[in-house]
Amino acid sequence: MNATDMPATALIAEDEPLLAANLKAELQALWPDLRIVASVAHGEAAVQQALALRPQLLFLDIRMPGMSGLEAAQAIAEDWPDDGSPLPALVFVTAYDEYALQAFEQAAVDYVLKPVQPARLAQTCARVQAVLKQRTSAGGGAIDAALGQLRQLLGSGPPTAPPVAPLTVIQAAVGNAIHLVPVAEVVYFEAADKYVRVVTLEREYLVRTSLRELLPQIDLQRFWQVHRGTVVRSDAIATALRDEAGKITLTLRGHADRLAVSRLYANLFKPM
Repeated sequence: MNATDMPATALIAEDEPLLAANLKAELQALWPDLRIVASVAHGEAAVQQALALRPQLLFLDIRMPGMSGLEAAQAIAEDWPDDGSPLPALVFVTAYDEYALQAFEQAAVDYVLKPVQPARLAQTCARVQAVLKQRTSAGGGAIDAALGQLRQLLGSGPPTAPPVAPLTVIQAAVGNAIHLVPVAEVVYFEAADKYVRVVTLEREYLVRTSLRELLPQIDLQRFWQVHRGTVVRSDAIATALRDEAGKITLTLRGHADRLAVSRLYANLFKPM
């Protein structure tokens, strides 16, 4: 039996056990050859198991404890092995209404609404089967296409909060003092668990917030996300160095640190 004849594999990430069990049962009825390799209850486990088991298809709940389905998809894309194997096809399971789901349709990533309806899930199965067949024949181009869809999705996902005026100052506690750090002087922000490192040319600060909470508050025209955990001021970038494997590393003006660019954001760097 060759690779194209092997049963398709899938992972389910859903934090509600009854919904996860129902989705698994419906999939087994509609697509008997599909092999569910894991069912997990949160985004971190989805990333870990997806990278370990390398399924062809992911069913990701949008809202899960901790890491969301979108964030899990981003982490999987960034950490997926560079061996030419295609990224998993993504199907999001969500309670969002039809208006909010227009972003998913435009990004060409399928979705199913909760509670899952068998007729709609049957359409999803047929669509995914066609996508998997196309990816088998597309080779390396399938990875580029999947990355493009994910980039679009991350840029047009469901709204979370109204936009706010960009921050101009970061208030960072250092001992008993609060330092007011102009955002214009920040070279880059880096996620550090529940904190964010705020790096300037002179020193760095640690602020008690997550990068996810900080991102909506900074000017993303000036600050570019180059990795799920790194956002850099664009005019602080000196060079983007691409190695033989295609991986990009950034050098900075006046700062010795070098920053890795994930392949999800590699499209930011191309000659004019």
